[in-house]
Amino acid sequence: MDYGDKLFWLSVLIQRRYAQLCAEYDLTPSQATLLCAVKDEPRQMAYLAASLGMTKNALSQLVDRTERRGLVSRASSEQDRRVIMLGVTPAGKVLAEAVFAETVKRLPDVAGNLDADGQRDLERLATAIVDASGVSASTSS
Repeated sequence: MDYGDKLFWLSVLIQRRYAQLCAEYDLTPSQATLLCAVKDEPRQMAYLAASLGMTKNALSQLVDRTERRGLVSRASSEQDRRVIMLGVTPAGKVLAEAVFAETVKRLPDVAGNLDADGQRDLERLATAIVDASGVSASTSS
């Protein structure tokens, strides 16, 4: 198995673990990701589409489904009424915080068979990759 194969299977493993966790909260992985992306502050829909790698149409459909569940709400930007902002409702905030906390707690288990040095190396590499990608939570909208 070459490097690309290993990255592919690591991706499958992480996605499978994340999907199992999301199902425990009666959310699809896409809904959970959306909630976590807006849990701390409202974000522009265009920013979310780009950050999540979705078309604007696909994001709108996801938002429609999540909004029907009372977990997110849309509002016009105060600076530009043409810009739509997406934020969590109080119920969405509680759910997003719970899903995020469980993800942060349980996802590292994918590296559970590594020794302490290996786990630190993986953390260092994951941090470098995410920081270089520009998709971290600290990216402003």
